[in-house]
Amino acid sequence: MKAAERGEPQAHTLVGRIYAEGYGAPRNPGLAAQWYARGAELGDPEAMFALGLMLAEGNGVAKDRGAAAALFEAAAVRRHPLANYNLALMFLSGDGKPENPHRALAHMLFAAEAGVAAAQYDLGTLYATGTGTDPNAFEAARWIGKAAAAGHPEAQLDYGVILFRGHGVAPDPKRGAAMFRAAAERGLPVAQNRLARCYAYGAGLAADPAEAAKWHLIAKAGGVEDEALDKALAKLSRADRAKAERSAQEWRERMQAGIE
Repeated sequence: MKAAERGEPQAHTLVGRIYAEGYGAPRNPGLAAQWYARGAELGDPEAMFALGLMLAEGNGVAKDRGAAAALFEAAAVRRHPLANYNLALMFLSGDGKPENPHRALAHMLFAAEAGVAAAQYDLGTLYATGTGTDPNAFEAARWIGKAAAAGHPEAQLDYGVILFRGHGVAPDPKRGAAMFRAAAERGLPVAQNRLARCYAYGAGLAADPAEAAKWHLIAKAGGVEDEALDKALAKLSRADRAKAERSAQEWRERMQAGIE
């Protein structure tokens, strides 16, 4: 508190975070916003970003997307990666900023180059769809691949598809299956379905009907239907089906334990 009283910007931000997260003091979003505002007035980009998030979400303050955008922009000018990312999203959606795909791309690129995995994935998607730029399969694959390597589940799923199809990269089914597995283990039902198909058809890994059944059951519980895999599951022996059901249940229990 003494540093904040002396007018040190980062100290104001730290006090704001204490109240925002409830570290050593009762959680108080309203007080957090006040401290972040002081830090922002003194030029701390982290305070600008934090207050911008609170304004964007209406957390501790009245929701004001325009004011949030102004703070993100001020922090982005000061090279704050996540502020650049959130500003890019606003320029994409037209919510808080006029829709401008070209400016969105520029801010997304800055955040991606700074290592923000979500920005790397979204940047790859912009290149894939030609939003704010010409379509570029190579750049799409490069950035989605970076996000996948950083552990972004949706990027892992999409990069798996890219590797199987050879869009912007040389086809590599083995790596594609590995990407599907990574995303499947993170709980993405579509990736679980893709992994089940890899096991069912021996695509990128050795065929294994029991493993295919396991991942199909997991994906199906997550809402992804697959008639072809239903038919394959019906052909399993009673023992193999029981094994697959047991494996699927054990996986779900491990996931639940991890969440708890």
